[in-house]
Amino acid sequence: MRHLRDYLDRTAALAREMPLDVIETVIARLIEAGEANRHIFVMGNGGSAATASHFVNDLSKGGVTGSARRLRVMGLTDNVPLLTAWANDTHYHRIFAEQLRNFVGAGDVVIGVSASGRSPNVLEALRLARAQRACTIGFTGRGGGEMKDLVDHCVQVPSDDVQHIEDLHLVAFHLVYSHLRDNYLRGAGDAD
Repeated sequence: MRHLRDYLDRTAALAREMPLDVIETVIARLIEAGEANRHIFVMGNGGSAATASHFVNDLSKGGVTGSARRLRVMGLTDNVPLLTAWANDTHYHRIFAEQLRNFVGAGDVVIGVSASGRSPNVLEALRLARAQRACTIGFTGRGGGEMKDLVDHCVQVPSDDVQHIEDLHLVAFHLVYSHLRDNYLRGAGDAD
């Protein structure tokens, strides 16, 4: 039982150390993308893929019931036939970049999620996004890996523990989503 309490206490302590200023900037970039009718792309591997998909679900459906405002958001983790085709026919590190190449443009937002900040497929997609003048955002852990220097904005969980990093990535995404839901997606003129 003590181990369980320690884990929760550490998670709560880390949550209080989250970079809220960067999270507020992420919110602002997503609102700018929404106002300009730009695309938002989200990707990650493993647990980070699940978190990316969860965020896409929240942004796509969670806050828009009865709302006139919508965000153009796509999860690059969710088309399994396309992921496996790119992995099989080229290299696994190209699975996100090749999907992104079909859609990304200047002013779009590309979000990479990687606890280590070193996932080759996420990094390759972020490099492509930068080359296309998209806004790049990373969600990673304390070290940040190569990702922290590759993105315009980086939300770094102040931990090296993968489980805590993944927990707090989801918390950060819920912070972003709940703000957007309450302050942007349910804007003036919406039918409630």
